[in-house]
Amino acid sequence: MHVVLLEPEIPPNTGNVARLCAATNSTLHLIEPLGFRLDDAQLKRAGMDYWQHVRWFRWRNWPEFRAQVPAQSRLWYIESDGPARYTEVSYGADDYLVFGRETAGLPKSLLEGNRLAWLRIPMFNANARSLNLSNCVALVLFEALRQNNFVSELSGG
Repeated sequence: MHVVLLEPEIPPNTGNVARLCAATNSTLHLIEPLGFRLDDAQLKRAGMDYWQHVRWFRWRNWPEFRAQVPAQSRLWYIESDGPARYTEVSYGADDYLVFGRETAGLPKSLLEGNRLAWLRIPMFNANARSLNLSNCVALVLFEALRQNNFVSELSGG
């Protein structure tokens, strides 16, 4: 599986996602601009000593990233108000899970242009604005891995 963070802003969230990717043999894609430096102490602390075990890429912008996605892979855009719940689709082992900035989410133009791949995580309290980014990634990633019989665990990749 692939986890994509589009313009992440908070170092500990990105560090936690990196740790999650290391533990699940998932590939992490960081798309600039980043809201922190990659040598940030909080980023390293949250990722602990897992960074050396993460397969990750840094992209200058969305078009550069998008150009490298294989034709057979699908991109899933996880953002509030999506027409489908993240549990209502079938994930492929080579799919990409795309998450936006902590403060602004994914660009509306990207979501509107990909309505059939726009997914939401249900929330039950209207006063709760959002879930933590790393929690969202964990929820969706583990559902995708479950649907693929935890292939990453079995194959080591």
